[in-house]
Amino acid sequence: MDELIERLADKAGLDRSVAGKTIGIILAFLRNEGPQQPVQALIDSIPGAEAAIEAADTSRSGLSRLIGGGGVMAMGTRLLGLGLSVSDIQTIARELFKAGRDRIGAEQMGAILEGTPGIRQFT
Repeated sequence: MDELIERLADKAGLDRSVAGKTIGIILAFLRNEGPQQPVQALIDSIPGAEAAIEAADTSRSGLSRLIGGGGVMAMGTRLLGLGLSVSDIQTIARELFKAGRDRIGAEQMGAILEGTPGIRQFT
């Protein structure tokens, strides 16, 4: 996970802790909203991903509950709340999905992108 965080932080010009939180939030969103098997394959391919998802703690966020508990709007709101711009979010998402293609293959990553409502706006 550290290597991935470093890569994403460098690409987006972010602090490592913000990049790590961003990865956790995105992976938690994919787990809740995306196709189960390919998303789990992605999570399993990233050492430390489960801990990042837990640290994101999306289920207890008061803001997430106000917005309806989940979905792409809640994810975007949480990421903007970290101080990210839409451009930062797109950069991190693109790099995360590129790393995903390297880890689980283009077919499974494509299934995630096609099967997750709203995720395309970040790619």
